[in-house]
Amino acid sequence: MCADKNHEKPNIFKSVFTNKCARCRRGAIFLSKNPYDLKNCMKMPEKCPVCGQQVEVEVGFYYGTGYVSYALSVAICVASLIAWWLFIGFSIYDNSIYWWLGFNGLLLLSLQPVLMRWSRTIWMAFFVRYDEDWQQGPPQGSGRVNTTFKNAI
Repeated sequence: MCADKNHEKPNIFKSVFTNKCARCRRGAIFLSKNPYDLKNCMKMPEKCPVCGQQVEVEVGFYYGTGYVSYALSVAICVASLIAWWLFIGFSIYDNSIYWWLGFNGLLLLSLQPVLMRWSRTIWMAFFVRYDEDWQQGPPQGSGRVNTTFKNAI
């Protein structure tokens, strides 16, 4: 039986921000927990250690994460612009816009490993649905199985 005593559905936002599997929302999909371990930050296991879901559903699956990463970066830029405007302010008589641009560039550069991991987790959550009964059966594939040469010898 399962050693997990908690039978309630895990939160999607918590599972995305902690880089958990989209199917069971419990297994880690990155080998290293530290996103700033730059040699190993993007290494992923072949399958989820908890439910056995394929982490790379198909070849080239994560090419679309650039769009998610771009959206996250734009959201961070807008949030930092609004925060800078509210707390420091902008004026045509000083160069505060250049200070914000420098600050925003450093912020995005420092958050890049975290954003790359979140974008992969979000992309996986788009295509792999949460399964309440993940303990009962094998993980579902991507649905794109080539059976053309299945019986060919």
